[in-house]
Amino acid sequence: MTAYRPVKALINLAALSKNLQVVRGFAPNAKILAIIKSNGYGHGIERVAAQLTKADGFGVACIEEAILLRQKGFLHRIVLLEGLFSEAELAVAMHHRFDFVVHSSLQLEWLSSAQSKVPLNIWLKVDTGMHRLGFLPEQFPEVIKSVHQLAMPIQLYCMSHFASADESYDFTQQQLNVFHQTTAEIACAKSLANSAAIQRFPESHLDWVRPGIMLYGACATSDRVAGLHPVMTLMSQVIALKWLDAGETVGYGQTWRASQKALIAVVAIGYGDGYPRHAPNGTPVLIHGQQVPLVGRVSMDMITVDVTKLAGQMRMGDEVILWGKGLSVDVIAQACGTIGYELLCGVTQRVPRVEEG
Repeated sequence: MTAYRPVKALINLAALSKNLQVVRGFAPNAKILAIIKSNGYGHGIERVAAQLTKADGFGVACIEEAILLRQKGFLHRIVLLEGLFSEAELAVAMHHRFDFVVHSSLQLEWLSSAQSKVPLNIWLKVDTGMHRLGFLPEQFPEVIKSVHQLAMPIQLYCMSHFASADESYDFTQQQLNVFHQTTAEIACAKSLANSAAIQRFPESHLDWVRPGIMLYGACATSDRVAGLHPVMTLMSQVIALKWLDAGETVGYGQTWRASQKALIAVVAIGYGDGYPRHAPNGTPVLIHGQQVPLVGRVSMDMITVDVTKLAGQMRMGDEVILWGKGLSVDVIAQACGTIGYELLCGVTQRVPRVEEG
């Protein structure tokens, strides 16, 4: 189907490969589990997987994502990061040879009644302080005992997840220490580091690292990382230009009023495309290589931008960059009080993804 509306998300395939190389540079001695859940962070799970075939495995959130990858011919190790949601999934996971996380006693019960001659790869999760998924450290000896009693060959891995690797040095070190203490006597491959820890805590790299957001060229920390390239550039065009007199308002609710004569550009994008409705006045937009401020409320299909300083250059159909090349998604996220993850994952399906690079 031909796309006539000017909104599109350019996906720079070469940037994905380059960002994977950046991860390798940070953690040269670790294997890489590329996190491509949530439809590849909004970029397209199949597209992302095809560009990251040099990773040592893929991490997904659910069995539906994993099956899709198998159906598309990917033979990589695929890890179900939330484990199995029902006992019925166990046979499917075993058939497709998926790895999966085990984080609860109920999941262990499902395994206790299963049989297989093929080794099963399971990743035991320790709750080191995030208090989301995982066995408490004091439960772990009994968990290991239960695993060894399973009636099938098991390849065991141990993992945990950092709560604040992008924010708290002390808490991250505390989690690292708890993990080491809990798993010290267990001979298996181990995994801790997410994107932020890959960048900030080399002592956490261990056997497997799990990069997510940095693969897509956004930051997991407050500092930009040299060598990371934005993969998605969200773009549209100017569809109207209108002069306002001083004192006039624009958009729903009259949330912005011109302090002087102002040229307003209407851009064909809105919250129906995944641009955040809560983006405040002043959120930067890139036109003609310059940042200009969003003004007025974001509508379902349109935004309005103050382009007075570009008045001599503006034309209908001018290209507009909402984030990506020249304007980091992290800058937009900060302006909107959110994170780049949410913005990338939130781009809706009506926005065509156009590959480049």
